[in-house]
Amino acid sequence: MTEVHTLDVPGARLHYEVRGSGPLLVVVGSPMSAAHFAPLADALAAHHTVVTTDPRGIANSPLEDPDLDVPVEQRADDVVTILDALGASTADVFGSSGGATTGLALVARHPERLRTLVAHEPPLIELLPDREARIAVSEDVVATFHAEGPGPAFAKFMAAAGFVGDDGAPAEPPPGPPPSEQDMRDAERFLGHDLMVTTRFVPDVEALRAAPTRIVVGIGAESGHLLTQATSTALAERLGVTPTIFPGDHGGFLGAPAEFAEVLTKVLAG
Repeated sequence: MTEVHTLDVPGARLHYEVRGSGPLLVVVGSPMSAAHFAPLADALAAHHTVVTTDPRGIANSPLEDPDLDVPVEQRADDVVTILDALGASTADVFGSSGGATTGLALVARHPERLRTLVAHEPPLIELLPDREARIAVSEDVVATFHAEGPGPAFAKFMAAAGFVGDDGAPAEPPPGPPPSEQDMRDAERFLGHDLMVTTRFVPDVEALRAAPTRIVVGIGAESGHLLTQATSTALAERLGVTPTIFPGDHGGFLGAPAEFAEVLTKVLAG
């Protein structure tokens, strides 16, 4: 059974879901919502109490002022607010993509609250040697969104991230239902507000290395062609850890949730 909760906080309302039993595991994404992690959470619930969230400004976590950017640090503090609401002093955290940056900020700001952070493919372009070129590409994606709309902008984003076909054109989306109105609103939120905030986040490596939290950097087995493979490798090198390989690519938890959950459970067991 899944319990659905809402929490009123200054400037927003936070939506989170709880399922399963066992050690507390918080699963965070950005811009992915709780719904994107539902199959993974179901697979994890046999061994964990799993909390999934809609990050501030996404899906069922509306902002009072939707024109505001939400800093990564605010997303991290929101996770702590949810932990407080659950009466939990500590938890494990799995963060994917922008959620991995949330987790990194969480460790730096609240190291006593996390036992283990699994940071799966954080898009930290500031850590790359060609950071200036990567920033320019992201800025062009945002400019395209404002000038031409989400379709052309998202195509540029996907190509820049490495999701391209054999002909170099943006890869076709995976089969499935067409995006909902909420999906489109979340995509616009991502392109207009969250993309630059997330990709320009600079982790506090000294704070991360000093924290008591065990930090695992995850990379997809099929992510060799993706930008996030390079960013994750750069983070692992700075932290002095060996990356852990997970099934699939950047969205491996979507394509093979049971297999992904099996690997994640073993990683958390240490």
